[in-house]
Amino acid sequence: MIRVSVMYPNQEGNTFDMEYYCTSHMPMAQRLLGATEFSVDRGIGGGAPGSPAPYLAIGYLLFDSLEAFQKTIVAHGPELMSDIPNYTNASPSIQISEVKL
Repeated sequence: MIRVSVMYPNQEGNTFDMEYYCTSHMPMAQRLLGATEFSVDRGIGGGAPGSPAPYLAIGYLLFDSLEAFQKTIVAHGPELMSDIPNYTNASPSIQISEVKL
């Protein structure tokens, strides 16, 4: 199983519409990409007390395999990317990880 993590940096001037992301974008991503499940974290703080969260939000999508993700992202990536301005002006970072636990 793999996890695709999409991280939206908390930098000055970045905005994020959590409601849209949770109710529209992520369900669309799951449907188009065939993810087995998804979840979303909202950043509320950093490691040190009172420090800001490094990310406004992190979205997670789970897939049975890397091949399953790669097959669908080629077909539907442009549609998902075109939806980003509907909820943020931040440029996300993406990490693909093998789930171990």
